[in-house]
Amino acid sequence: MAVEHPVATGAGDQTRIHNIGYRTYDGPRLGRAYARRSLYSQSLRGAYGLGRSVKSKVLPMLLFVVMCVPAAIMVAVAVATKAKDLPLDYTRYAIVMQAVISLYIASQAPQSVSRDLRFKTVPLYFSRPIETADYVRAKYAALASALFILTAAPLLVLYVGALLAKLDFADQTKGFAQGLVSVALLSLLFAGIGLVIASVTPRRGFGIAAVIAVLTISYGAVSVLQGIAETQGSSEVIPWIGLFSPVTLIDGLQSAFLGATSAFPGAIGPTKGEGVVYVLFVLGLIAASYGLLMRRYRKVGL
Repeated sequence: MAVEHPVATGAGDQTRIHNIGYRTYDGPRLGRAYARRSLYSQSLRGAYGLGRSVKSKVLPMLLFVVMCVPAAIMVAVAVATKAKDLPLDYTRYAIVMQAVISLYIASQAPQSVSRDLRFKTVPLYFSRPIETADYVRAKYAALASALFILTAAPLLVLYVGALLAKLDFADQTKGFAQGLVSVALLSLLFAGIGLVIASVTPRRGFGIAAVIAVLTISYGAVSVLQGIAETQGSSEVIPWIGLFSPVTLIDGLQSAFLGATSAFPGAIGPTKGEGVVYVLFVLGLIAASYGLLMRRYRKVGL
């Protein structure tokens, strides 16, 4: 209950000081690690609309279902026809479903960071105890985890279905492990690129359009150039052109080291030596994305 304390100030005026009962916090201080985990958990839940309105759940959940349904159909076909192998390799699934993945990252990267920028709440995060590195790591890890769930879930459906169809256990386990490595790298790469683009603007719509443009235009341009190179008989440059799109980067990397069949024209994937360059490009882009996010939020948090 508020308590009034009248204070005389002269000339017939009277000022009142209201004691509204604020008290200091005497509980445990959980520190940066707890705050970082909480931000990670909240951001991961938000990537699927959990804890938000029904409207916010529709798109991510729909995209999750769209990712898994083809895998379930393939499993049903393999079981019904008693096939000796799955219709699609584990490492090829994410490449085939790249449009769905691009749409997901385009919708959720701005959701993760744009509202904080728009409503200028980032400095409040940094007031205490979270620092810039904590915020960036939590957001990056949350979006990469959400994307890994999206891309790994259908692989799990394929794997379980393959075992139910009594396909070779060793071959399926090896393929499943290779697929998980591939989508883990894809998740880190796409999450970094999506967050960097989305952090440039507080407008979510602009962020969505920019992410879609970067992912689709780069892939389209690389595919066209690779097709022209094959037509002109310059197949040796096809792997090098693949360095300039996130999708083809993952495709080339997994075809060089994970036994995947390349989606490049003529199935001309990079050699082991060229694959090393792909690995360096992927790791460099991931590191660059993290560095750009750190630089961006150091400025925002001032």
